[in-house]
Amino acid sequence: MEKVLDVYKQPYDPQIPVVCMDESPKQLIAETRIPIPASPGEPEKHDYEYERRGTCNIFVAFEPLTGNRMVEVTERRTKEDWAHFMEKIAGQHETAKKIKIVMDNLNTHEPGSFYEAFPPDKAKALWERFEFVYTPKHGSWLNMAEIELNVLTGQCLDRRMDNIEFVRKEVLAWEKSRNNKNAKVKWQFTTEDARIKLTRLYPTFEA
Repeated sequence: MEKVLDVYKQPYDPQIPVVCMDESPKQLIAETRIPIPASPGEPEKHDYEYERRGTCNIFVAFEPLTGNRMVEVTERRTKEDWAHFMEKIAGQHETAKKIKIVMDNLNTHEPGSFYEAFPPDKAKALWERFEFVYTPKHGSWLNMAEIELNVLTGQCLDRRMDNIEFVRKEVLAWEKSRNNKNAKVKWQFTTEDARIKLTRLYPTFEA
């Protein structure tokens, strides 16, 4: 936890950018009946019945200090999908010496995934572009990309969407709008706060 908080305290350095990465599934749901359009004083109404159309996956990469984010919608959430998304993150920082990537310790989030997606030489080169900073177990709230995912859900995804192409279209519009606003996260939780408010997580010593 303290390592993540220390990363968040560092000033912006384009040579060593900090990027938070997270992912979340999105269920695809179709209407079984035509919704009743909104009218003055009445919101649009949907029937309680619906049809499941499978799921898709939402990747988010968020730079806390620049207010820039990149979102990608994929059909699956495999090691290869993650590796290709990481390649896109690296592509946005071609001149950086090292990219600090904050993420949870999911089994796909590891160097071996690069080798499943790319030839060994490319996998090694891509791996060396990153410094992995993992959030602790049960500590995903420390990842600012999770906050961005919550905003994305509330502003864009919290409705019935029945196919992945429609999700991609709406997510792209949301991404452009939020990037144009240069929306950032006001992160105020520090290591000092943690040592006061989360004392139960620290060992105790007897004199």
